[in-house]
Amino acid sequence: QVQVVESGGGLAQAGGSLRLSCAASGRTFWRYSMGWFRQAPGKEREFVAAITWTPSTYYADSVKGRFTISRENAKNTVYLQMNSLKPEDTAVYYCAAKHGSDCLSGSSEYDYWGQGTEVTVSA
Repeated sequence: QVQVVESGGGLAQAGGSLRLSCAASGRTFWRYSMGWFRQAPGKEREFVAAITWTPSTYYADSVKGRFTISRENAKNTVYLQMNSLKPEDTAVYYCAAKHGSDCLSGSSEYDYWGQGTEVTVSA
């Protein structure tokens, strides 16, 4: 069992930055692929970014070039650095963990989820 806890959300102005953190429990954290998803009010949950154990990184087109996912296995932590924020980035951001390194953009593929952290970007 892996427990995942997000932090770092808050309010930012358009063009600003925020860094989200995701702390995970477990000795085998380094084996998991980790993903960030987000859900805006009235919308479905969508893929944002993912990182494998190698690490390889993957991004949704909407955040490519603005967001950076990274991991620090010694601290069992994954980060999402969000720059050049836009109002449309406003959402609850969720961190998730999965076995394996395939199907990284599918939320149903992930085994463990955090409670989410809210990000609000004002115009």
